[in-house]
Formats: sequence, C-alpha cells, structure tokens
Amino acid sequence: MEMPVPDPTVVAKKSQIVSLLKKVLPADAVIADEAETRAYECDALTAYRCPPLAVVLPASTEEVAEVLKICHREGVPVVPRGSGTSLAGGALPTADSVILGVARMNDVLETDYDNRFIRVQTGRTNLSVTGAVEEDGFFYAPDPSSQLACAIAGNIAMNSGGAHCLKYGVTTNNLMGVKLVLMDGTITEIGGAHLDAPGYDLLGLICGSEGQLGVVTEATLRILPKPEGARPVLMGFDDSEVAGACVADIIKAGVLPVAIEFMDKLCIQTSENFAQAGYPDCEALLIVEVEGSEAEIDEQLGVILQIARKHDPVELRESTSPEESAKIWLGRKSAFGAIGQIADYMCLDGTIPVSSLPHVLRRIGELSTEYGLQVGNVFHAGDGNMHPLILFDANKPGDLEKCEALGADILRLCVEVGGCLTGEHGVGIEKRDLMHDQFDPVDMELQMRVKDVFDPAWLLNPAKVFPLATTAPRRDGNARAA
Repeated sequence: MEMPVPDPTVVAKKSQIVSLLKKVLPADAVIADEAETRAYECDALTAYRCPPLAVVLPASTEEVAEVLKICHREGVPVVPRGSGTSLAGGALPTADSVILGVARMNDVLETDYDNRFIRVQTGRTNLSVTGAVEEDGFFYAPDPSSQLACAIAGNIAMNSGGAHCLKYGVTTNNLMGVKLVLMDGTITEIGGAHLDAPGYDLLGLICGSEGQLGVVTEATLRILPKPEGARPVLMGFDDSEVAGACVADIIKAGVLPVAIEFMDKLCIQTSENFAQAGYPDCEALLIVEVEGSEAEIDEQLGVILQIARKHDPVELRESTSPEESAKIWLGRKSAFGAIGQIADYMCLDGTIPVSSLPHVLRRIGELSTEYGLQVGNVFHAGDGNMHPLILFDANKPGDLEKCEALGADILRLCVEVGGCLTGEHGVGIEKRDLMHDQFDPVDMELQMRVKDVFDPAWLLNPAKVFPLATTAPRRDGNARAA
C-alpha cells in the first residue's frame, strides 16, 4: 500500500526537531532512538509498518499544545495515537512524522452523578471509565471488543461502538464535550456538561474525524445508571442466512435488545477452543441480550424466543446465572484473539441494512470461495455492523494482496446494498482508496475543505482517509505555504 514519500529535508533535521521537543517535555517523554521508536511503527493493522521520526508522550493539554506549536512551525506531520489498537492503520506513522501518544494522559478529572457525566483525559482506557463509576451504580455504554486496552482518544477518533451499541449507540451518542488542541497549538473546548451545545454541531464533526482536525485531550462522557439486570440467550442455527433472517425478524418485531451478536462456524469453533464457553456445534450463533427488571426481561425474551423458534434453531439456551452469562460473552469477546492464534487476519467493519444480512452473508461466502481465503464472520448483527475476518498467511507471497482485494470486494458489497465502508474502525489507510466507491468528487471535496479549515497545512494524520492522489496537491502546496 502506497504511503507518501517523506520530505528528506525534514528527516535530515531530526536532531533539531528532537532538541526542540525536549525543551518543552521531560526527557523521558521524547523517544528518538530508532530501536525504541519501532514499538510505534504500526498499530493493530500490523501488515504495514514504518518507524516515525520521533515519539512524544505528553502528560497534559498544555504539553500537547507546545508539541503541536513546534511541529506546526517546523512543518512536521503529527500522527495522534491512543493505545494503538486501530484495525484500519489509523495510527500508522510516516518516516517524517512525530507520533503524539496520549497514554500518559489517563486521569479522571471530574465525576458528576447528578448530571450523569464523567470528564477524563483521553488516554484513559474504555473499560476503566466504567471502572471509575461502577461501584456507584453507573457505567459507560460503548464497549468495543478491545475495551480493556483501547483509549477514549481512539474511540472518539473512530466513533467506536461495541456489542451494546444497538440500544445505547456508539461513541458520538455518549460524547458530551471535548477539549481539543488544533495543529497550531490553539486550545479550544466544544460541548460540555450539558445535552446540546448551541450553534453548529462541531462535536459531531470531531467525533469520527480520525485525528485529522485536532488532538482531543479531554472528554466529557455520558454515564448511565446500571440496569436492574440483564440476561443473554444463545441461539444456534444450521445456516448463516437463517440466522441473519432471524435477526431481521427480531428488529422488525419492535423489540430492542441491548445487543444482538453473530458468529459463524469458523468463529464459533475457534472461540470455543480458546475460551471453552460451551458453544454448540452449529453453522451460526446469535447472542441476544435484553435488560431491565425481571418482568421486563421475561417479556422481551418471550417475544424473541417465539421469533427464534420459527427459524428452527438447533439450540436455544437462556442464561440462568451471572456466571453463565459471563461465559456466553467470554466467547464472543475472545473471538478476535482466538482467530489470531490460528492465522494472520484482516478485520473489516462495513455496515449494511439489517434486512440485507442474508444476502450479504451468502455473497461473502461466494467471494471467499472465489479468492480461496477463509472468512470468519463475527459482528454486531443488530445494527448491521459487519466484521468479516479474512484469514491469510503473511509469509506467503501474494497472500496479503489477495486478502486486500477480497476485503475491497466485501466493502464494495456493503456500499452496493445501501451501507457504508466503516461502522466503527474508521477509514485510516485500509479503506482510503475505496472512498471513491462511497463518495462522489463533490462529496470528497467538501470533506477535504473541512480539513482545510482546521488544519490548513495538512500536517495532522495527513496520509489517512482520503486517496493520496486526491490529496497530493493540498499536502504539497499547503506544506510549502506553511
């Protein structure tokens, strides 16, 4: 995959840039040794690697601002990085860039239960946000599978979701405000501890902008009271299309589960071997969870089970204890790691209309056969957020390229049925060259003009989201002007 050629003059003055950075940061917050920067040469899309010019680990908004002022003045690109769990290459550096990691910025700054919000530094991990409030009966709803490691910064950059987004929404539905540092070091605040900010929805613009408009250093997040209870039911089917049809029927019935998760046979078997969750031997598995009082749970599950029986499940198992519920979810949460034990894989995240699930699953199976690569399907079925896992051998010449071609065809399929290229992983470099399949030239130009406003020199994550050929005049011309 093509990356922009670094400016040799910038690379040559590495020592000067590092010296300037060390004047505004503690010595241990600037990493310039080539061997040490290799820890930051890629994110979770490990097929692509490039050591950065340097890495900085600021501990405050003010330190972030000072770093950006220096890089802006010197014309050095900056790649913001949370925990490095991006599956789309969102934090992949270029050789002339400085990685700005927020891992040291992980404090809870304010908690307000009366107004139901928590304010945190964005290096804090997703799961630890709930950890900070759960003893008081609250939780933070978005729950990506990587929630143990992924940072709030990355969740905001990619508008991440998770298994429970069907009921509670994704990051943008739970984000109330941010503190943002622009590329020139300007610090600004958008939104805050209230439901809606006046004027244009700039918060909606920042969430999902993939670190291209500014660096988010603090976030005000909505927290919610824990429900009285929750209960999942496990459904096994002999056919993936039948499972997809069952999902569509549940949604059409007007019932709103907190989650509907799908796993196909490859993922079921691999996760079972890894987590010993007690999954049945079948072609497709659904995990459907509802929550509320016992009466509410019984009523909702009654409707859902009635719908499921019409599709002739091979197994229908309702959890009878918290321990059993945890085991059911353990298998699903372990799916990506389990697959990683048996093969290299690329994880996609195209999103489709729920009614298209049977057709798309059938077509993915056909494409898998055409390309000769296995595809495991595990995804958030309730909102149509697909996660096909394409298995390949990174050591086999041509396999990565074949994997990418298959992935591109699957994502085009998502667009063809009325969906989109990404549901929560972002575009990054993975889907950058597919943007023309989703957007026409006018749409692309309008999006790029937004970046022009926030980052006129195109120094923030400049090689992501938009095809390189489309952005070359902006990146080259604006960099010279800066």
